[in-house]
Amino acid sequence: MTGRLQDRIAVITGASRGIGRAVALGMAAEGAHVVLVARTVGGLEEVDDEIRKVGGKATLVPLDLTDFAGIDRLGATIFERWGKLDILVGNAGLLGTLTPVSHMDPKDWDKTLAVNVTANYRLIRSFEPLLKRSDAGRAIFVTSGAAQKCKPFWGGYSVTKAALDAMIKTWAAELEKTSVRANLLSPGPTRTAMRKKAMPGEDPTTLTKPAELVPLFIELALPSCTRHGEIVEYQKAKAKSA
Repeated sequence: MTGRLQDRIAVITGASRGIGRAVALGMAAEGAHVVLVARTVGGLEEVDDEIRKVGGKATLVPLDLTDFAGIDRLGATIFERWGKLDILVGNAGLLGTLTPVSHMDPKDWDKTLAVNVTANYRLIRSFEPLLKRSDAGRAIFVTSGAAQKCKPFWGGYSVTKAALDAMIKTWAAELEKTSVRANLLSPGPTRTAMRKKAMPGEDPTTLTKPAELVPLFIELALPSCTRHGEIVEYQKAKAKSA
């Protein structure tokens, strides 16, 4: 049986756990060749084992996204091997330190900005030509309601997600006359290690499981998807389909 993403090439960042892992498994099950990017080799190998069990194919890329030259090298490697990129999932993110803005350590600020904003800019810079070589390039970046809520002590995370939103919407406007479509996906409260760190007393059984988000990611990755420059909220999409 041919999957809906059969033979499409998908890069997924933060792919060793949480949402990235779930998306990698889901896209591989739909026939995509997934290029998995994460810092930990062990985590990537575990996901690769699961992908193989469902008959999927993966390429593992151990890479810290603050290694910006490494992102450029990855783009060159993808071009040499496949000549194009069909799907980009910018999922990797950093919570940063929950503290008053005036108390943020400059190193923490710089790192949160580097992972949540600059790394995604470098992905765009490196992969836009590859996405344009696809018949229907699709880019999906993971955002958060924190970008608008601006709760006390969440400054680093909120500011960087707001910047991500502005960047992707601007990029989408620039892509209007191309075959590439770019959107942001806001998962809402999700059962991940980041959420547990931010809300240690929360009951995890009340949260969305990463696997529940996969159908929406796949919808946005399909060549038939016409959504563009949107912030797609999982909770609203779920309510609409109920």
